[in-house]
Amino acid sequence: MRYVVGYTANARGHDAVHLAVALARNHDVSLDLVLVIPEDSPFNAVYPPEAGYNDILNEQAQRWLDEGLALVPDDVTARAHIRRGDSEAQTLIDAAVEMDAAALVIGATNSGLLKRFTIGSVASSLLHSSPVPVALAPHGYHRTEPITRLSCGFGTRAGADELLDVAVETARDRGLPLRLVSLLALDGGNSPGLADAAWVRAADRLAAVGSSHDAAGSPDAADAGDSAGSDAADVPEPEIVVAQGRTIEEAVDRLDWEDGEILLIGSSRLAQHRATFLGSTANRILRALPVPMIVVPRDYTRQSA
Repeated sequence: MRYVVGYTANARGHDAVHLAVALARNHDVSLDLVLVIPEDSPFNAVYPPEAGYNDILNEQAQRWLDEGLALVPDDVTARAHIRRGDSEAQTLIDAAVEMDAAALVIGATNSGLLKRFTIGSVASSLLHSSPVPVALAPHGYHRTEPITRLSCGFGTRAGADELLDVAVETARDRGLPLRLVSLLALDGGNSPGLADAAWVRAADRLAAVGSSHDAAGSPDAADAGDSAGSDAADVPEPEIVVAQGRTIEEAVDRLDWEDGEILLIGSSRLAQHRATFLGSTANRILRALPVPMIVVPRDYTRQSA
């Protein structure tokens, strides 16, 4: 399995590498650091080919990538790639598709404060169009130890069941504890009944998913247990939490977050088939979230994560 890391020679790129290493550790994942530079073109006024700037730029890009590879510890396999393109986001998407990557890992912009997210233009484009899950590291993310817990934002809207399937499979595959989080914001006119409904749906869905994997001779469950290095049955039962606040941001703040945690959320119902789309609620979650987030495309069929 491979993760494509959108690398830049600054703090944002370093944050992305750190998160990719944390996701790759104790898991059969290799990293592909991709640095995007301007496309060759005789009409490129900044880097005209006849002036020899392309050779200089390639040499500098390789040095930057070498610095990125130096951030990857010896127990994680990593490769570096220079790609040319007019759009950094589209070039990263093309690389992820070509490499059959299970995820795209990127960093937030450098202006984020207190390990919170500030989304730049490249991240915004990826979060609204990627055909593979996008993992976003908050500003200042330095952790490289393995992920310790997976949380999943769960609600009552269409697509919640599919997202829960991805979360359960990922937690089992990695041998991680799973926490299902339903956020209740009173400023949106929600009622406690909506949170209760999400809780009931989650419990019913977990029972259904568990029954399907308890069926005799389930190869997927067996493979997941093997890759995690332990029996899938050893994974604890998921925890279900309802967080309330006057706003979504306040509800997120009231949750306890582990340093090694990551939040999995689904795409908006406005997303195209098998594409990400960061909805308004997810944007508000990002304002307060102190841990990395993975956005899963709509109608996503998990290969592994």
